[in-house]
Amino acid sequence: MNRVNKAVMIICLAAVLIVTAIAGARWLTRGQTAAQGNPAAPYDLVITIKQDAATSRAFTWLMGTGDPALPGVLEVVAGERAAFTGKDVMRVEAQQSVLQTDGGSRGVYKAEAAGLTPGTVYMYRVGSGADGEWSEPARFSTAEQLQDAVTFINVTDSQGEREADFDLWARTLDKAFAVFPQAAFIVHNGDLTEDPDNSAGWSYFFGKAQNWVSGIPLMPVAGNHEEIDGDATVFASHFNLPDNGADGATTGTSYSFDYGPVHVTVLNTESSRKKQAQWLKEDLAATDRAWKIVAMHRPAYGGNQYEKVEDWTEIFDEYGVDLVLQGHNHEYSRSYPLLGGRITGREDTITGADKGTVYVVTNSSGAKFNEKKDDQFYHKVHFQNHEQMFAGITVSGDALTYQAYDASGRKQDEFVIRR
Repeated sequence: MNRVNKAVMIICLAAVLIVTAIAGARWLTRGQTAAQGNPAAPYDLVITIKQDAATSRAFTWLMGTGDPALPGVLEVVAGERAAFTGKDVMRVEAQQSVLQTDGGSRGVYKAEAAGLTPGTVYMYRVGSGADGEWSEPARFSTAEQLQDAVTFINVTDSQGEREADFDLWARTLDKAFAVFPQAAFIVHNGDLTEDPDNSAGWSYFFGKAQNWVSGIPLMPVAGNHEEIDGDATVFASHFNLPDNGADGATTGTSYSFDYGPVHVTVLNTESSRKKQAQWLKEDLAATDRAWKIVAMHRPAYGGNQYEKVEDWTEIFDEYGVDLVLQGHNHEYSRSYPLLGGRITGREDTITGADKGTVYVVTNSSGAKFNEKKDDQFYHKVHFQNHEQMFAGITVSGDALTYQAYDASGRKQDEFVIRR
């Protein structure tokens, strides 16, 4: 065989390998498998808080088949050794549903581990229960009983379309946990992906951040890219969230939970706003936690204002909400403390008579940025740096400290609310 023919054969072989690799990558990103082509391998795994953060955790995962007969199992064991044998292993049968995706029918599995010991490290795995059909063992920790301090991470608008977009989202989370390694959970303020019907986007979203979201609870907000024309079915399928929200709203689009001294209320700006207003009053009135934080997508006071949530801001004032975390605008915005639509203080340490509600938008954690909007009377800090950003919120004793960073680790903003 002459050199020309050998070169042609090498080129052809390389082309075949490239095409095969591309096809294989596309197949993997559809979520049809994560383990050697096995359609029963779990993927899109995420952990959340559904009930008591000290004694329970909730889990969601998908498997690349919509076969209702295929079981889903969660196994949990105390300690840092992944030994899922013996009488100490908690085994929970998952609830299953079928999700129709652009790649076909997929099995959605949700399970909850309850009765856990506060302040304890656990290992877990999920799958069908058959050999070769388990997730990699992952670790999580329950909250301490009566925990009086907590740090958590806030991000928003990862909103990716391509794999490279979600590399940015993963980089943002990596830096967030490098700066705040003690963070106990993540609040994401919506627009997780660009298109809820694109299953590859969801698999990139979860897959790129799997080392975090498989062990640190990810508490999401439904944005306008999660609920479209009143339908948030796909979003709700991907998370096992508290079912204590407003009547008539899609489960998981409004809810609340506690972690240590913090009560977090999650609202859905896309629909059922009046129903949520009544529920919001009841939710805030019922909590005994010292600090009240609200998370929602479209901003009441951000780069601009979403006038349809004006009723909510009156409730925030009435019940003394400390901080409102927002998204949607893809720029950085932090308000002065506000009460009744007026500024109550102008310093970066908010105390006493200056007490009001602070509203923030933590730019974007993905590839998309908007041009900076016009400054408004309520803006204390307002800029566009075209950098992915995150914030760490630490509540301890009589102080809430908010620190915003870009994904390179440079601090961009900080303020403190004191009792």
